[in-house]
Amino acid sequence: MPDLIRQAADRHREAGRVELWFMDEARVGQKGRLTHVWYQKGVRPRGVRQQGFASAHLFGAVCQERGEGVALVLPESLPRTRSGVSTAAMQVFLAELSRAVPAGTHAALVLDGAGWHVSEDLSVPANLTLIHPPPYSPELNPVERVWEYLRDRWLSHRVLAGGYQAVVDAACAAWNALLAEPGRLRSLTGFPWLPPPVSTS
Repeated sequence: MPDLIRQAADRHREAGRVELWFMDEARVGQKGRLTHVWYQKGVRPRGVRQQGFASAHLFGAVCQERGEGVALVLPESLPRTRSGVSTAAMQVFLAELSRAVPAGTHAALVLDGAGWHVSEDLSVPANLTLIHPPPYSPELNPVERVWEYLRDRWLSHRVLAGGYQAVVDAACAAWNALLAEPGRLRSLTGFPWLPPPVSTS
């Protein structure tokens, strides 16, 4: 991966530096999951679990170095595949991420090989380079720990009454609460193998 980042830096010498971002999507919905909680020893706690079917996909990207994150819960009016996401949704997210990258910086975006991530119809903004890790290696993507943290803290053991809009509101509230915790994003995504920032000069 450091070699791919260096290649991105060599191709974009107009930028002063290249920073590393990690991206993925998470499904958020009424059919939530159960999670572990602290409780009295020897007693099984009660927990609610909704059986509705409304869901949305939270698109998110994080920059560990600066502790920054960008996320969108996209409207269900966008065209979707059977999995709930599409190239059109990915295009909207890349445009939003592109605006969040500081001036004079190029972003190397690490993401898996999902169809909407590698589609030929995808138009990648000039200040982004997409980097794909080896197949079937989600453990290499620090953003997976972000999804786990969101689910454990804010998106499990609750009822999202109100259908799709309630799901969107819950996903947005969870993401904003995460960003409001000083240093939390850097702590969650601080994998020891992450390479340092690359200068193009």
